[in-house]
Amino acid sequence: MTWDLLHAGLGWPVAAALLAVSFASSFITVAFGIGGGAVMLAVLATLLPGAAIIPVHGLVQLGSNVGRAAIMARYLQTNVVWPFAFGALIGVALGGLFVVQLDPAVIQIGVGAFILWTVLFKPPGFLRRSAAITGVFSSFLTMFFGGTGPFVAAFVRAQGIDRMGYVATHATLMTLQHLLKTLAFGLLGFAFSGWLGLIALLIAFGFLGTLAGKQVLTRIDERRFKLVLSVILSVLALRLIYAGGVSLLGPGQ
Repeated sequence: MTWDLLHAGLGWPVAAALLAVSFASSFITVAFGIGGGAVMLAVLATLLPGAAIIPVHGLVQLGSNVGRAAIMARYLQTNVVWPFAFGALIGVALGGLFVVQLDPAVIQIGVGAFILWTVLFKPPGFLRRSAAITGVFSSFLTMFFGGTGPFVAAFVRAQGIDRMGYVATHATLMTLQHLLKTLAFGLLGFAFSGWLGLIALLIAFGFLGTLAGKQVLTRIDERRFKLVLSVILSVLALRLIYAGGVSLLGPGQ
């Protein structure tokens, strides 16, 4: 493997920025329970080609969540895993029937709008009651927009478990979802090989962020941080919507 393969043709300045974001996003997710995946998605959607955004994000998040689930495994609420997995399989299969037909600019606009929606509104109440329904709904959406962590989080929070159990269970369910999504995109023909070097580095830096986040899990001013995070996500989302709109309309329109 040459050094160029490690940055997937993006250049080292872009790759270094992505590595820093991968560390920070994993730190955010462990320390605050939610938000890191959306940050990673928003930055990837700004820097990557449109067709690569969701597949690359899915594999990076798979590696990140595997690490998080592994170090928090003893807190896992196992009773929700199989119903969620069954629903996720259905949702990914249904999403895979349609996702290949989308224009990359439409994906950018969709991702931006989706991130804004998760910042401004709460996921619907039915997602807090059924692991299987949550699996179907969130996994269908993740094939198009990627960052469905808030939907799964709404269900996990409703189970009334403590913070450690929440992080472990959320990470495990997201691992299942991203694994199925990665397999689906592979079957649909996405060429992961050109991205594997960069993805491996992103996963490694994400794991370091997970370890750091675990150390400060209960020591941060959560309310203030979530306000700042919401502002950052909103700005990134608006930029995505603008870029996608410009791409759809063309520079001369």
